[in-house]
Amino acid sequence: MEFELNEYAEDLSRQDNALLDELERYTNTNMLQPRMLSGKVQGRFLSFISKLIAPNNILEIGTYSGYSTLCLAEGLQANGMLHSIDINDELKDVHDKFLNKSKDASKIRIHYGDAVQIIPTLSDIKWDLVFIDADKVNYIEYYKMLISKMNKGGVLIADNVLWSGKVLDPIEREEDRDTKSLHEFNHFVRNDMRVENFLLPVRDGLMIIRVK
Repeated sequence: MEFELNEYAEDLSRQDNALLDELERYTNTNMLQPRMLSGKVQGRFLSFISKLIAPNNILEIGTYSGYSTLCLAEGLQANGMLHSIDINDELKDVHDKFLNKSKDASKIRIHYGDAVQIIPTLSDIKWDLVFIDADKVNYIEYYKMLISKMNKGGVLIADNVLWSGKVLDPIEREEDRDTKSLHEFNHFVRNDMRVENFLLPVRDGLMIIRVK
């Protein structure tokens, strides 16, 4: 039933973007771990949020094949910029192949390397929208580095916060480093009085955070 419902949601989530369809097919056919792709439903959600905010500056941590990058860029203002960070520079050919085809290509800059080291080099930017979909053990670190660099009313979205349901399992939370980190991140955000948040159980869980 869950699979059928997701297909139904995908079918009724309008997406008039042939480039995204092409990138989705390429990712599923040619890349390792295609499950990491945001997919149509989550992609439309990211696009929708970006268009509501109309951000000047977006930061994405975890580019992968660039699907979520393109979705987030759809809401950028005319002079806006999206910075995306990925640890894997071997993805550069994929990014060049697809991101450069986008009408928003001039607004997208990819940084390759460790996000913990790259984020401080962007310290002069105030972020309107942040999307975190990278190494789970550093979610709290990324959050701490970025939350004070966001504009009032800015939105931070963290992906995979349900971690295939493992966050509910006390043994997994104790023995698995990623699960433990995500569980701690979820509680850390809930207890941070600088923000308001809700956990959206879409796909693998999205933590939606708004700066007060």
